[in-house]
Amino acid sequence: MTPELTHAQLLVREDPEGLVERTVTLNPAIARLLPESLCRLHHMLVVEYRDDVITVVSDPAGAADAIAAVKLETGNEVALLTADRDDIDSAIDELFTVNGHDPEALTEASAAELLQHGIAVPPRLGESLAARGMVTEEDLRDAIEEQKLSGGRIGEVLVHSGALKESDLQTLISEQLALPTVVLSAADPETAPKAAVPEPVLRSLGCMPFEADESKLYMAVPDALSSEALAVLAGHTDLEIDQFLAPGREIEVFRRQVYQEDYTRSAHSYLMERFPDSSAHTVLSGGQKIALVVAAVALIGFLIWAPVTTLVVIFSAAAVFYLLTALYKLVAGFSALNHEYLIDITQEDLDGMDERTLPVYTILIPLFREAAVVPYLVDGIESLDYPKRQLDVKLLCEEEDDETIDAIRALNLPPHFDTVIVPPSQPQTKPKACNYGLLGAKGEYVVIYDAEDRPDPQQLKRAVMMFRNLDESIVCIQARLNFFNQQTNWLTRWFSIEYSLLFDLLLPGLDSRGDPIPLGGTSNHLKTESLLEVGAWDPYNVTEDADLGIRLHQAGYRTTMMDSTTYEEANTQIGSWVRQRSRWIKGYLQTWLVYMRNPLRTIGGIGIKGFISFTLLIGGTFIFLLNPIFWFLTTLFALTQAGFIQELFPGWVFFLAASLLFIGNFVFVYLGLVAAVRRGDDNLALYALFLPFYWGLMSVAAYKGFAQLITNPFYWEKTEHGVDLGGHTAQPTPRRTSG
Repeated sequence: MTPELTHAQLLVREDPEGLVERTVTLNPAIARLLPESLCRLHHMLVVEYRDDVITVVSDPAGAADAIAAVKLETGNEVALLTADRDDIDSAIDELFTVNGHDPEALTEASAAELLQHGIAVPPRLGESLAARGMVTEEDLRDAIEEQKLSGGRIGEVLVHSGALKESDLQTLISEQLALPTVVLSAADPETAPKAAVPEPVLRSLGCMPFEADESKLYMAVPDALSSEALAVLAGHTDLEIDQFLAPGREIEVFRRQVYQEDYTRSAHSYLMERFPDSSAHTVLSGGQKIALVVAAVALIGFLIWAPVTTLVVIFSAAAVFYLLTALYKLVAGFSALNHEYLIDITQEDLDGMDERTLPVYTILIPLFREAAVVPYLVDGIESLDYPKRQLDVKLLCEEEDDETIDAIRALNLPPHFDTVIVPPSQPQTKPKACNYGLLGAKGEYVVIYDAEDRPDPQQLKRAVMMFRNLDESIVCIQARLNFFNQQTNWLTRWFSIEYSLLFDLLLPGLDSRGDPIPLGGTSNHLKTESLLEVGAWDPYNVTEDADLGIRLHQAGYRTTMMDSTTYEEANTQIGSWVRQRSRWIKGYLQTWLVYMRNPLRTIGGIGIKGFISFTLLIGGTFIFLLNPIFWFLTTLFALTQAGFIQELFPGWVFFLAASLLFIGNFVFVYLGLVAAVRRGDDNLALYALFLPFYWGLMSVAAYKGFAQLITNPFYWEKTEHGVDLGGHTAQPTPRRTSG
């Protein structure tokens, strides 16, 4: 039975001043000449189709965008009426859900009513593409289904799915909008009028001037500029804007070429210029150098005056610090047992999300000598359950890395992948590359993934839902990390236990306690605006994630944990593992030194409780330097019963050191066991009993990192990826269903 079609009415205005008003009858069949998603996006409705002219009613503020969207979708001329936005939105609700029926059930009825009125449905963009053989009928059907779920224009859905070349779409848009095109690769970045309009304005509007004369500014645009965009540009230049169509990706590349020097300087100087006291560009401040010299002189003096007593005090203080660090981690681990994620997200919640409302999400992926893992990386990103047209994936490649750049270009990726070539400059670090990519970020939110990462396919949706439902003070959400190749050898098993301890116990424990959370190097989701507000990443800090976590807390923001896991590739070789771990430890030491330049200011920013947490967790890295000293003295005493060692460890000090040996090792082994079992990796529990050997390796890495802090503080130890890809299979792309 054909559902009954009702007809609503709407008060519209015929003239720009709104002096002439009339009431029009809205026909659901006519309204469905345009997709519901497009009508809702631009707050418009089709009210008439006659003589190849489509009449739409739109909110006055978005009239220009509405006209351009209708032309792009149908290729027809457009006549305009205006009405109040709320009235239009109410009419959309009524017309696209008639008498409680599913709108899709009205398709045949709508077509029948159109035919009864002698109205032929105008050709849409997708039909034009299919008629020209630019896409297949199957691709078009798939794109229409995707459009129903995630909204957007059919052309961009086809392009982002890989079914349509961006250049072919631009050709058709050029014909429909009667706009010329420009090949930006032939334009000279050196002569581009970069001073005509401020760069942030151009970036926000997605356009870029490539040439100018006395009267005109020739502007490359991905689509016709709206009246609002033209008004913004008119506020910065007196030149007439002459628009030329170009693919958005080419516009981004040209903009980076024009502003290369500005972007490069900003990437390594933004934080240093805005918040110099938070930058690790100098290892020690002037005050710290003076304090270090005074302490060294005092130590030498005390060693000359009372050597045994001085060493007893030093060893006692070190033992107390070691013990407090172990006990604090135990407290944080127990706090994790009571940790609850701030919102409980079910699969029904994720399935029920309206994808048409999802924001653009920027994914930054720093790459250096990663050609081997590029195919796996692309598979992982493509398997994310997120509308492709709403992804802004920045593949950040160093200019010298031709092999990785060639591997990416060979894949001919769709336009949500943007290959960003980072110009050579010092320091050559991951955070500097991320800062460079951030300058072109389009997303409301941004996340970092490493080259070999395999994130939970629904991680972005979880992050969006959390941001939307949590307090505004929460600007960062950290996912859990673990390894997909944990069973390769003893080293990968120990490494997996360490990650489980950190991301399943310690960080959730810090979250539960409200203490500062040092971020992991990947899968931290951030509000782009807040990230820029605090100065983005420190390019001089080789563990930029831990620093950023502290800096966010200091700025009054909060970080919380997410019940979602990203799987990485664990180092399988000791040499590679030591290089990676020494960089992390060096970065922790850098971070500790930065925030100890002015301890009182740090306390004022993160509070006394936060300062204690920071000192014991970040400053606790020094225990890996202490381990070999205590182990050596203990072994030497056991073998020789040397009297001078007994002098260094009188009764109460010996008791303290013995307690340290037992409690410290017990805590770390116990937390490793709990973390493995809590994560469900029971087969790793046995290996947790041998973690003291792993701490020995940590001490090797710590001394290497400490030495580099003195000799080469900003050197980035490259982690080799793609060594053990046996377990690195891409997640299957989730199937989309419309109901």
